[in-house]
Amino acid sequence: MPPTDPSPRAAPGAAVGADWKSAMRNLTADEPADPALTAPAEHGAGDRTRMGLLFELREQTPRSNDRWRGATAVRASATRPRAGAYRLGVRPVIRSDSGKWVKSTLTWSNVGYQLNRLNLNAEQHRWFCQFVPLHRVDRPVYNGQDTEWLYLDEFESPLLWHLLAEAQRLGITLVGSHKDADVRVAAAASVVLDAVHTPTALTLSPVLTIDGRQHPVGDAGSLGDHGIYAYRLGTDPAIVLAPSPAPLSLEQRRLLGSASPAGLVVPAGEVDEFLREYYPTLQRGMPVTSADASIEFPPPPPPVLVHTVQFEPKQAVRLDWQWQGDRDADAEDEVLARVNTALPGLSAPADPAAPAVTLTGVPAAEYTDKTLPQLDRIDGVRVDLVGDKPDYRELTATPQLTVTTVETEKRDWFDLGVLVKIDGRSIPFNPIFTALAKGRKKLLLVDNSYLSLTQPVFDRLRELIEEARALQEWETGLRINRHQASLWSDFEDLADETEQAVSWRAAVGGLLQLERGDTEVTDAAALPRPTPLPTGLTATLRPYQVAGFEWLSFLWEHGLGGILADDMGLGKTLQVLALLSHAVQSPAAGGTERRPFLVVAPTSVVSNWVTEAARFTPDLRVGAVASTQATSGRSLADQAAGVDVLVTSYALFRLDFAAYQAHGWAGLILDEAQFVKNRTSQLHRSARDLEVPFKLAVTGTPMENNLLELWSMFGIVAPGLFPSARRFTEEYLRPAERGVRSQHELVQRLRRRIRPLMLRRTKDVVARDLPAKQEQVLHIDLAPEHREIYDTFLQRERQKLLGLMDDLEANRFIVFRSITLLRMLSLDASLVDEQYAHVPSSKLDALFEQLDEVVAEGHRALIFSQFTSYLALAAARLQQRGIRYSYLDGSTTDRPGVIDGFKTGDDPVFLISLKAGGFGLNLTEADYVFLLDPWWNPASESQAIDRTHRIGQTKNVMVYRLVAADTIEEKVMALKEAKAKLVEAVLDDEAVFAAALTPDDIRGLLEP
Repeated sequence: MPPTDPSPRAAPGAAVGADWKSAMRNLTADEPADPALTAPAEHGAGDRTRMGLLFELREQTPRSNDRWRGATAVRASATRPRAGAYRLGVRPVIRSDSGKWVKSTLTWSNVGYQLNRLNLNAEQHRWFCQFVPLHRVDRPVYNGQDTEWLYLDEFESPLLWHLLAEAQRLGITLVGSHKDADVRVAAAASVVLDAVHTPTALTLSPVLTIDGRQHPVGDAGSLGDHGIYAYRLGTDPAIVLAPSPAPLSLEQRRLLGSASPAGLVVPAGEVDEFLREYYPTLQRGMPVTSADASIEFPPPPPPVLVHTVQFEPKQAVRLDWQWQGDRDADAEDEVLARVNTALPGLSAPADPAAPAVTLTGVPAAEYTDKTLPQLDRIDGVRVDLVGDKPDYRELTATPQLTVTTVETEKRDWFDLGVLVKIDGRSIPFNPIFTALAKGRKKLLLVDNSYLSLTQPVFDRLRELIEEARALQEWETGLRINRHQASLWSDFEDLADETEQAVSWRAAVGGLLQLERGDTEVTDAAALPRPTPLPTGLTATLRPYQVAGFEWLSFLWEHGLGGILADDMGLGKTLQVLALLSHAVQSPAAGGTERRPFLVVAPTSVVSNWVTEAARFTPDLRVGAVASTQATSGRSLADQAAGVDVLVTSYALFRLDFAAYQAHGWAGLILDEAQFVKNRTSQLHRSARDLEVPFKLAVTGTPMENNLLELWSMFGIVAPGLFPSARRFTEEYLRPAERGVRSQHELVQRLRRRIRPLMLRRTKDVVARDLPAKQEQVLHIDLAPEHREIYDTFLQRERQKLLGLMDDLEANRFIVFRSITLLRMLSLDASLVDEQYAHVPSSKLDALFEQLDEVVAEGHRALIFSQFTSYLALAAARLQQRGIRYSYLDGSTTDRPGVIDGFKTGDDPVFLISLKAGGFGLNLTEADYVFLLDPWWNPASESQAIDRTHRIGQTKNVMVYRLVAADTIEEKVMALKEAKAKLVEAVLDDEAVFAAALTPDDIRGLLEP
C-alpha cells in the first residue's frame, strides 16, 4: 500500500474550516497573493516614474544639396516664416523629480527596454509599447528612420482613439512642447464646404468644426482618414484632436492645412452651370451644406452604368464599366437586373474599381456584333464607343471543300491546297485548319467576318485532325509529306473534289498499295514490279533478303526514307550492300557528277563494312574515314573522291558535320541506328539535318525502351510522318498510359502509319533453318553471409529512394546509382567494398560448374556482363584454372585483332562487356552464351545472344541466364519481360501495349 501524503492538497476551489477566509482574500485581492505571480519590485507602486506623451507641431525641412546634415524637422514657431509642411509629432517623456516633463534617454526605439532601468509605471509602459506597432502596422521600418518622433498624420489605424482614451484612464499626461501648451482630445470633428448664395455670386467656404467650435482650416491637419487635429501657435499655444464621424475623403484632407482657405467664388451667371455640371461630382467627395439656407441643391441624378468600348488594333476590344451619378445600391441593383435579364451570363461589374477586360479574336467579334446592340437598348446603361467600330459579320452558309497537292521546292513536301467556299466567297483554309487542330469552335478572319466550325463538314475534318494532329504545327502553310500516304487517303474521302500532282501519284502509289493490301509487313516487298539483283553480287540471297532488297530499291527510286529493322543476324548489311550496288549500276546514277553514298556506323563496325563490301560486292569502290580532317590533314572531299561508298563513324560524323554537309551525297545509311535515338543529342540533329535525297536507318532494335525512340528514327528518315515529338507523345504515349483509347486501337493506328516505311522480319519467321537455340534461367542462391550483406543494403537504399519517386527526373541519377549498387551486390559483395573480398561469390561458383563441363567437351563460350569489374573476377578464376580466354570491353584498343584472334584461334572462352559486344560481332564459332547479370532492356540481351545465333551458325546454341534468387535481379527479369512486349506490340505482333520505364517500375525493383 503506498504511503499517505501527510499534507494532502485540497482540490481547486475547496476550502476547509478557517481556510476559506484566506482563499477569499486571495480571490478578491487587487494583486495576486502568490508571490510567484508578481515580480519583485524595488519600490512601491507610488514610487514608479510616471510617463507622458509629448505633442509637438514640427516643420519639415528636407535636406538639399547644400544642406545634407542635421535634423529633417524642427519645432514650428509663430515668429519664424513657415518654410515646410507641418506634421504633428509625438514622443514619450517622463516626469522628473522636480516635476518637469523630460525626454531623458527615452525614445520610441528603446522604450521597450526601459521599464526597470527608469523605474517606469508598468501599465503606462505597456501602453507605450503598444503604440509603436499600431502606428507602423501598415508600413515597413527602414534603418536610419527617426526614432525620436512618430507622426500622427501617418497613424492610419482608427485604434488611435482607443489608445488615447486608454491613456486618460491610465493617467498618461498629454503635454505640449511649448510652455503652457494645452493638449486635449475632443469628441468629434468635421470639415465641409458651406455655400452662401448672394445676388452676385455663390461662395463655397471650407469650414472646420470641432465639438461645435469652428477652427481655421489652414491651421489643421488630418490623422490618417479617421481624424483631425487643429493647432494654435503663439502666446496661447494649443493642440486639439478629434475623430471624424466618417472617413475623410481625399478632397477633405486636401482642404486641411491649405495655405489659401478663402473658398471658391462662382459668379452669379455661372451658378446654374456649376449646379448642373460640377456639383454632382463635387458632392460625391465633399459634404456641401448651406448654413444660411440661401441655396437649395438639386437632388442627385440616378446612377448610370457607363460601358466604355474601345476598339484597338489586331481585332481587340477593351471593355470598361463605370457607375456615374450618386451611388444608390437599390437603383444600381435594378440596372444590373435589367442587364442580366436581357443578356444572361454577361459579366457587368457593379464595382467601379473593377479592372477593364480586353477581348480578342472571335469573342471580340461576337461581343461587338451581337451584344453591344442589345446593351444599347437597356434603360440605365450608356454605351460609349472609342475608335472605329469594325464591321463584324457572321458567315452561315454550308462550306464546300476542294483539296489539291502541288509540288514544293522541298524534296519530301507538297503544298496541300484546301479551298473553302462559303456564300460564294473563297476563304483560305490555313487559319481554318489551325483553328480545328486547336479545338476551336469559331474562327475570325482578317476581313472581320467569322464563322462557326461546328458544321458537319468540319466535324468530319476534326475527326481526321484527331488522328493527325501534328499538322497544326506546320508553320509555312499546309503541307503534306510523301511519307504520309495513309493520311492522303483520308483527305480524299473528306473533300468534295481532289486534284493530285503527277509526282505525288508516282511517289505514293506504291506505299498506298502496300498499306491497303492484305499482306503483312513481312511481305512488304510485294511492290508493283520486281527488281533484278545487281551484277557482281557474290552472295546467294535468301528469299526474304531478295524481298528486302526490292523493298529498299523501291524506297530509293522514289526518294522515300525507311527503316530496315530485321532481327539481328538476318543479313541486313548484305541487303544494304545489294541496294548500294544496284543504285551505283542504275542509269540514273551515271554522269560526271555522281555522288557517293555515306554510311555512318559505330567505330568498331567501320572496318566490318569495308570487309563485307569486299566480300559480297567487290565491284563497289568503298573507302573508310579513320580520323577527323584536322588529325589526318586530308579534306573529306579528298577522301570521298573516286569511291562509291564512304564509311565513317558516328563520332567523326558529328565532329566534322559541316564538312559532311557541304560535300553532298547520293544517300545516307545509318547502321546500328539506335545510336541516333536520342532526339536531343547533337548526333541525332546531324543525321536529321544532313541534306541527302535518300536516308535509310538499319537496326535490329529500332525501339529499346519507348516509342519516342521509334519517333526519333522516323524523324530522320521520314521527316513528316510524325512532325512533332510532343504531338506523338500526346497521340500515342499518354492516351495509352491513361487508358483513353483501347490498346488495340492505338497499336493498329501506329502500325498503319509506319507499315509502308519499316521492314522487319524475325528469325522465327524467315530463318527457320537456323539451328535450335535453347535458353535457360539458372536461379542462384546467395551464400548466407552474402545474403545478410545484400539485405542490409537493400533496406537502407529502399528508405532512401522511395521518397524520391515523386520526381524521378530530378532524382534520376541518385535512383539509378542505388539500383546499380544493388545489382553489383547481387553479383559479388566485393564489387561494392573490398572488405567483403572473403565473401563467396555463389554466381561465379555456379558459372564454373557449367563452364568446366563446356570446356571439357570442346565447346566455346561467350560470357557477357555489364560490369567490367565482374568480368575481371571471372578472368582471375579462369587464370587460376588454366583456361585460356579472350577479353573485350570498351577500353580494348585493338578490337579487330582481339575478335579475329578468337575467331581464328582456339581460346574456349571469350569475356565480353555487354556494351562493347552489343553490335558488329559475328562469333558463330561459339555455341554457348552465359549472361552473368540481367538488365531490363531486352534488346541488350538479344544483341548478345545474336553474336553467335545468326546466319552461318551450324550448331545448336545454348543460352544460360544467371539470376541471383530473391534479389533485384529477379525483379529486373520480370520488368524486362514487360518491356519486351512494347517492341513486340508495335513491330512484331498484336501483344499488349506498354509504356516506358516509370517510377512504379522502380518501386517494384525495390520491393523486398
